[in-house]
Amino acid sequence: MSTPVLTFFNNKGGVGKTSLVFHVAWMLCELGKRVVAIDLDPQANLTSAFLAEETLETLWDPPAPVESGTTIFRCVQPLTKVGDIRPPVVQSIHPGLVLVPGDLALAGFEDELSKAWLEAMGSNNLYRPFRLLTAFWQVAQMAAAEHEADLILADVGPNLGAINRSALIGSDHVVIPLAADLFSLQGLRNLGPTLTAWRADWQKRLNNWPEPEFLLPAGRMAPLGYILMQHMERLSRPVKAYKNWADRIPDTYLETVTGVQPQAPVRTDDGNCLARLKHYRSLIPMAQETRKPVFHLTSADGAIGSHSQAVRDAGNDFRALATAILERIGLPVETAF
Repeated sequence: MSTPVLTFFNNKGGVGKTSLVFHVAWMLCELGKRVVAIDLDPQANLTSAFLAEETLETLWDPPAPVESGTTIFRCVQPLTKVGDIRPPVVQSIHPGLVLVPGDLALAGFEDELSKAWLEAMGSNNLYRPFRLLTAFWQVAQMAAAEHEADLILADVGPNLGAINRSALIGSDHVVIPLAADLFSLQGLRNLGPTLTAWRADWQKRLNNWPEPEFLLPAGRMAPLGYILMQHMERLSRPVKAYKNWADRIPDTYLETVTGVQPQAPVRTDDGNCLARLKHYRSLIPMAQETRKPVFHLTSADGAIGSHSQAVRDAGNDFRALATAILERIGLPVETAF
């Protein structure tokens, strides 16, 4: 039985997606879950958030050639020649949290995946194209089995390319982070039909290999909901410009992502909205400096005065979000880790 994969995906960048994955991973640990985070973004920002620069140097610029799966690219690199997937060498972040590090070299894997996508519909030997297309999922499952993980969180880049397509066919659930602006709204209109097409196209490929020689992901890509990022308020009321765009998201999500035609405008209590997260502003640089989640900041980190309340608020917000995610996935919510 495979470990469920939850991917945070939006083809519009700059909404705080990587920071979101970072914080949700930490909070899931506090709720008693064992988590694998896998960085499938060629920019590797999630890896930079978790690991110190000295560690990054040993991963990305080693003094000698490395023949083990120390990064996601090194895990899949043998597939570009005649080899097979290397087991991942994970980075331990916390007793309940490990990371499969990203790698800037992963961008070079895009062409291999594009070719394999076409070859998977052929009539010749299908082992290699399917091995390539599911490599990210295979690596994630290896890490999860070793770590005895309850859940895998995947961070991907903001595009609709071959790397993200391969990441998504290995995803059971998808969460969409959004900002309340025109760009996110337009991105949502592109993203919904893309998920539908990828899901259908992967099913065609599965049907083309009815007796696979190894386990393949189902490619469910089930939308779990969206998260409205950088929520802004003045005097306990949303900023007007923010509210104008935020009010248009529920109907757009319903129609383009779930395929349901809205019968009446949705304005409040939208069941597809997992959370509205505030913009924590000055706390974010503190968190990045210490490589801690915002809700772990202390006075020693500079979180004093009004920051202390903001730290507590962040803890409450992310705890509610992580709990909502677990409930929708069907995993039990436990006491603090």
